[in-house]
Amino acid sequence: MILAIANVKGGCGKTTVATNFTIARALAGRDVLLVDADDQGSAADFTSLRTEQIGNAGYTVARLRGREVRTEVQKMAARFEDTIIDVGGRDNEGLRAALTVANVVLIPLQPSSFDVWALDLMVALAREAKNVNSGLQLLALLNAADPQGQANAEALTVMREIEGIKALPCQLVRRKAYRNAAAQGRGVLDMTPKDPKAVTEITALVSAVCKLSK
Repeated sequence: MILAIANVKGGCGKTTVATNFTIARALAGRDVLLVDADDQGSAADFTSLRTEQIGNAGYTVARLRGREVRTEVQKMAARFEDTIIDVGGRDNEGLRAALTVANVVLIPLQPSSFDVWALDLMVALAREAKNVNSGLQLLALLNAADPQGQANAEALTVMREIEGIKALPCQLVRRKAYRNAAAQGRGVLDMTPKDPKAVTEITALVSAVCKLSK
């Protein structure tokens, strides 16, 4: 599986999703490559912290930019069971390159109008990418969802109406556990102490994406 976690809208929690997804697959015994394709380098920085904290990240990380996201992933992906690409939060060469090489694009978005509106541009970019990557699938994930209220339901309604994207039934709620885990260089699945609700959310997300990517 080559999974790109991407959105043209910044601040939607892509790196949190990418690192937790990577750790979940690694803990399941998979040989995983995490590609940091974001100019900010947050996924690579997190991996450095993780290595300092526990001695071995449990996965391989590579920093790639622009066109090399496509060329290098094509070379490297065959050596790994899963490749996770963390893409920067804007329409750039790296994002477009990731769309041409991924099997699945997971689009995290928060329950806000600005995030939901960005889905239209992601669909347009994916449509272009399908000229060279016809099997590309688009999945939308409600991330940093409100613990309660109508905003989540309203965002999901709009997500389900957009042609070309499948809105996942699971969601990640805005929880301190995700921030606390990152500060430890860990995911919510291997942090101490664990937050059972966050563990359930990540487990459901990984299961849903892997099932749809087969």
